[in-house]
Amino acid sequence: MAREQLSRAAYSWNGFASRPELAAALAGHVAGRLTKAIAERGKGLLAVSGGTTPARFFAALSAVPIEWDKVIVTLVDERFVPASSPRSNAGLVTANLLQNAAKAARFVPLYHEAAGIEDAAASDDDALRSLPWPLDVVVLGMGPDGHTASFFPDADDLETLLDPASDRIVLPVHAVSAGEPRLTLSLARIVDAGFIALHIEGEDKRIAFDGAVAPGPRKPIRAVLEAAARPVEIFWAP
Repeated sequence: MAREQLSRAAYSWNGFASRPELAAALAGHVAGRLTKAIAERGKGLLAVSGGTTPARFFAALSAVPIEWDKVIVTLVDERFVPASSPRSNAGLVTANLLQNAAKAARFVPLYHEAAGIEDAAASDDDALRSLPWPLDVVVLGMGPDGHTASFFPDADDLETLLDPASDRIVLPVHAVSAGEPRLTLSLARIVDAGFIALHIEGEDKRIAFDGAVAPGPRKPIRAVLEAAARPVEIFWAP
């Protein structure tokens, strides 16, 4: 269904001259939000995305001296591959974020051995209910097709994935463009976060974002912007 131009009240744009500047600024924002959460409720719950884009940001955040022993880190989404796979988001987080001061954080991965993606999602759903919801900070990425988390435009049952009233925490994803089955946090859990950042780099991502908020077919990233409890902060560098 075609959509009208998305209101700028749904997001705030932060542009940077370089990717290192972006990484440093985003790390500072995230650390500040986690510190506030720790002061208010004793814990900070952070969910991050994978792919190649966040590695520099992860490295910057890992060196910030906050109370990492009071931080719980989990993933926005994960490929159904073990941590030893080069495509694993858990592997990326371990190698780049859970270093330096951040080694003290508790990490809750999404992947574990299971008979199939549905079984893995059901087990994750049960296991993650013990975390101190809602999320304090979510850092999302976005693909050129407008997908975010693992909400791919060609995903089976996309409307279920994008249900902002779902009581699920983790959902299975089947999409040809994803390359393999995936696990993803539900939209309902993402949009309830205290702070949501969208980290994008490159002109292709800016064009994709501009297209997502313009009139036209609904893109998955737009579903996040429309449903978020508070404005999403966009962090972009060319």
